[in-house]
Amino acid sequence: MTLQQLEYIVTLGKTRHFGQAAELCGVTQPTLSAMIRKLEEELNCTIFDRKAHPVVITPIGEEVLNQARVVVFHARQLVEHVAARKESLDGPLALALIPTVAPYLLPGFIPRFSTGYPGVALKIAEMRTESVIRELRLAGIDMAILATPLNEPDILEIPLYYEKFVAYVSPGAPMSGEEEIQLDQMPPELLWVLEEGHCLRNQVFNLCDRKTHRSTYEAGSIETLVRIVDRNGGYTVIPELHIQLLSDKQKANLRRIVRPEATREISLVIRRDYVRERLVNAVAGCIKQVVPDSMIDDRLKKFAIRL
Repeated sequence: MTLQQLEYIVTLGKTRHFGQAAELCGVTQPTLSAMIRKLEEELNCTIFDRKAHPVVITPIGEEVLNQARVVVFHARQLVEHVAARKESLDGPLALALIPTVAPYLLPGFIPRFSTGYPGVALKIAEMRTESVIRELRLAGIDMAILATPLNEPDILEIPLYYEKFVAYVSPGAPMSGEEEIQLDQMPPELLWVLEEGHCLRNQVFNLCDRKTHRSTYEAGSIETLVRIVDRNGGYTVIPELHIQLLSDKQKANLRRIVRPEATREISLVIRRDYVRERLVNAVAGCIKQVVPDSMIDDRLKKFAIRL
């Protein structure tokens, strides 16, 4: 068994196509197929069903691939560790963001990072929290930006900034005449929320201390929630950074949430065995340039991140 063989099956597991996998690995299709077949013979199991199109991973093949991804990850970590000692900052970076953070960070982050670190091949994906945790454990991504705490012992959380929640209230809603709204003044029957699976939905329910609501529609994005309130009344709860995307007319519908003030923590998360310290600081440094200084974690303002 060789590391090269493991890289081949990991690549084929992603593409489900021998030709595409061979091209990505820089070998001919017969070579890739023969090397994978040799590995299957050594392990005495079938990893891929070649009769299916696209290629199907067998149940035991899924287990083999999960282990192979971690082995390949650690091998790359060794290379990265040596590169870091040589002050090199290049290579691939797979970064994930949750959908309720990505629209506010990516427009400013991408040009800053690409200009500052041209040697890094940046790959970005939007993922929900449960997918981020799974992909980190499988070494499918390098790091992610999402709401914390996660309370996952094998994942390291590095707080980046703290973001307040504000209420977006229809002019016809009962509390529209108030400049500030207390949590116990927010009627659940008028609340519009994100669809199941969004972490912001859970955060909203936690801050409102309510398990149910009476809305007849659950939106897939914060922008859609705002439009629903504009057309149908009621209210929703949005993160502070979304305010910049509102029109002046819509900003008049914002109300502060007080007693207690509602805030979420946004962190950069990595596997605890991740070693590319300079790359972590590079990502965090670009985020610091995008987010208002008043929101940045105090420790991040003063100190570099140490792994």
